[in-house]
Amino acid sequence: MVLKKFVLAFVLSFTMIGSALAQSPPSLIKQFSAWGAYSYSAANSKVCYVLSLPTRKQPDGVNHGDIFFLISQRPGQNISYEPQAKMGYTLQDGSKVTVKIDGRDFTLFTQNDSAWVENAAEEPSLVAAMRAGSNMTVDAISRRGTKTSYTYSLSGVTAALDEIANCR
Repeated sequence: MVLKKFVLAFVLSFTMIGSALAQSPPSLIKQFSAWGAYSYSAANSKVCYVLSLPTRKQPDGVNHGDIFFLISQRPGQNISYEPQAKMGYTLQDGSKVTVKIDGRDFTLFTQNDSAWVENAAEEPSLVAAMRAGSNMTVDAISRRGTKTSYTYSLSGVTAALDEIANCR
């Protein structure tokens, strides 16, 4: 499982920043239950992030591809704790992704196969809800119109985020 997360994290790093900027492959700092803390060097700065895979994918019988949820720190770009949902398929144009934690909903805008918090001012609230919660659900719609849902364990997310707090 850790090896699979590392390979997925490696692919993800090139997707997030672009292969032209990535200078070193990501390395696992430490695994914290369902969440891993990773870092790599890119364009004269360090990038750190926490990443998890869903514990449940719906609907059954659909090829979901590689699905992740991550929170990144990119001090060289003044980005701190930026949540992102990464799908293994293209999302429906103009659709929204909904993240649900303990009865609270957060709306993410979509672009291609990824989604980010629609209102950046809500990013700290989403991260705080993840720290306090036990499970998170991410609902999306594929380009083909398939409604999908992913459940993530939040066990270990606080420790993983604390691990990358001083990313420099």
